[in-house]
Amino acid sequence: MKTICFYFQIHQPFRLKRYRFFDIGRDHYYYDDFNNEEIIKDIARKSYLPANNAILEMIKNSDKQFKVAFSISGVALEQLEIYVPEFIDSMKELAATGCVEFLAETFSHSLSSLKDPEEFELQVKMHSEKIQQLFGQTPKVFRNTELIYSDDLAEQIAAMGFKGVITEGAKHILGWKSPDYVYESAVNPDLKILLKNYKFSDDICFNFSKYNWSEYPLTADKFINWASVLPEDEQVVNLFMNYEVLGSMQPAATGIFEFFKALPRFAKEKGISFMTPSEVIETYPSVGVFSVTHPISWADEERDTSAWLGNTLQKEACDRLYSIGERVRLCKDRRILQDWDYLQSSDHFYYMSTKRKSDGAMHKMFSPYDSPYEAFTNYMNVLSDFILRVQQQYPVSIENEELNALLTTIQNQGEAIQKLEEKITRMKDAAKIKEKESKVV
Repeated sequence: MKTICFYFQIHQPFRLKRYRFFDIGRDHYYYDDFNNEEIIKDIARKSYLPANNAILEMIKNSDKQFKVAFSISGVALEQLEIYVPEFIDSMKELAATGCVEFLAETFSHSLSSLKDPEEFELQVKMHSEKIQQLFGQTPKVFRNTELIYSDDLAEQIAAMGFKGVITEGAKHILGWKSPDYVYESAVNPDLKILLKNYKFSDDICFNFSKYNWSEYPLTADKFINWASVLPEDEQVVNLFMNYEVLGSMQPAATGIFEFFKALPRFAKEKGISFMTPSEVIETYPSVGVFSVTHPISWADEERDTSAWLGNTLQKEACDRLYSIGERVRLCKDRRILQDWDYLQSSDHFYYMSTKRKSDGAMHKMFSPYDSPYEAFTNYMNVLSDFILRVQQQYPVSIENEELNALLTTIQNQGEAIQKLEEKITRMKDAAKIKEKESKVV
């Protein structure tokens, strides 16, 4: 029996306000609250909320045979909690059906996996705790920012306890192989790999409403038939996409919701089931090794990390950000830690891309800036102020190791003082009891 595995990504960054050079050292609030609120409310109205309603209807109408997975970044969850709390409630309702799986990712939707292994692990742990807190699930499958994956990352992902990871079925890696199987990591065979079928996924994401597409219009029965006629041994069709496809990238007027709602009925007729990533990994054995020596992603034609680290501007900004990671992790200031999370979002570096042609047009469409250079200047102004704040607490004249030792000493002294105070309290209580007993005698 063939299986379709749906996974949807939800992410929105905290966009920065226009921050001038003269604001450095004076203004420590960096975010465009009006724009952030307006964007996420608009997307939730067009996409997230009606899509949740549609999926809940699909689950109920299919007697819980329709299943789906979500990866929602921590920074998106924080915005949704503030501006669209009804979305959190509707997602909890979906979670309660038992047909929805939540995946782990980096809390900030960051590039920490490429730059800072310690930060990467902390981000993933923080995100998993957030998912558990909101939806009562501990993620078992990992989805890195923008599906970034490599053999170097696989060992760390496995060490964090994940049994599977999803990534791009990149043609330059697969070659003649098909993405419609379960694979295993080249460095840890216990870590299973699910690969995006980019052709089928892109037909929904980008071609669905194209009048000049040779397969237009795309109907549910036609799409299910494509999956059914795949070679018999290709049993898993992984459809990975942004949730905004439902209602935003493909507006409701295109019929995208009707298309999705009809999928379970036609799938049942063809004997095709739906599974979550965890169910796929538990059901189907690995057919071979998937080895990736250089990081891949699902972005742009290259399917690599050049969307965020492809030019000098991006590399400079990212390197400077992560150069202070160790010092920030020593910090206890909640505001600094929050800004650290928000400034790590990969979107800030995406806006700095200088690519041209179709990839360049895509970057420009999502960017709030007039040019990559404006994006770089604005971000570096913000980052300069942020670094000054960190250095005020932890001066650069003190080495990280020395600073860490001092903080450990202070912490140990604090714990020793607390223990002595508790001992004094116990001694006072004992003295009072003894005094009372002597008076009774």
